[in-house]
Amino acid sequence: MSAAGARCGLFTPSLSGALDAGRAQARGAALRAGASVEQLDGVQQRAHAKAATVPCGSKDLTTAAGRVRKAFEGYALLQRMNYPGDRASWQADRASSATIPFWRLSQTASFGGDRLLFGLAGRNTELLAVASFADGARPYAARLVMRDPARTQGPYLKARNGGGLADNAAPRAASRVFGAETRDAAPAPTLLPTGAKTGMGFRFPREAGDAIARLDPREAMTVEFVFQGRDGRETVRRAYVEVGDFAAGRAFLRVS
Repeated sequence: MSAAGARCGLFTPSLSGALDAGRAQARGAALRAGASVEQLDGVQQRAHAKAATVPCGSKDLTTAAGRVRKAFEGYALLQRMNYPGDRASWQADRASSATIPFWRLSQTASFGGDRLLFGLAGRNTELLAVASFADGARPYAARLVMRDPARTQGPYLKARNGGGLADNAAPRAASRVFGAETRDAAPAPTLLPTGAKTGMGFRFPREAGDAIARLDPREAMTVEFVFQGRDGRETVRRAYVEVGDFAAGRAFLRVS
């Protein structure tokens, strides 16, 4: 229906967003269940090909579109969604505020004694990493590292053999790196990890969010916080975030 809707202009942007969210979530579930990317791409190609042959004014298509709109009535009332993954979950919240920034789509992570909140925040759904450091350390930079599909044939999923989330992150040579565009020494309290009184916030380019949405939901990204050591050398603390249903959660935020 997504393909037919796009071709024939059957649905509003909000409803199209709901269909995109459902499609992304279904794709993630299929991959986690063992389906291959090639199989799912084949299904999608066949669906697009079939949709292209159906006349926009056909009775069957009109009936199906009506059923989708009816089902959407209840979905449109949802304000929050939870998207569980293999090892972590995304929390989505469609509410927004003109004055108070808060998380729209977020995942929590702990690394050592430090804590991280990562995801989309504020009315402009900016991609942020906000961390609190147990020893009060203050990083001067942050980097977001993820697999580069142009350099690889698929995700690295060693954690499925019993390892931790870090084992599902691609090696550096097969990754692309996004540097934070801004550094906030005093992020809003609503963005801090639960119970934290201080922290550091970093904003990443919007392009990075688009790149995450194209990754396999089973793999992990690395958020690197860079510190200046006493000897002048760079030290790095790493947190790991599961890609999960980021694409589905981001599409859910477009529903209004």
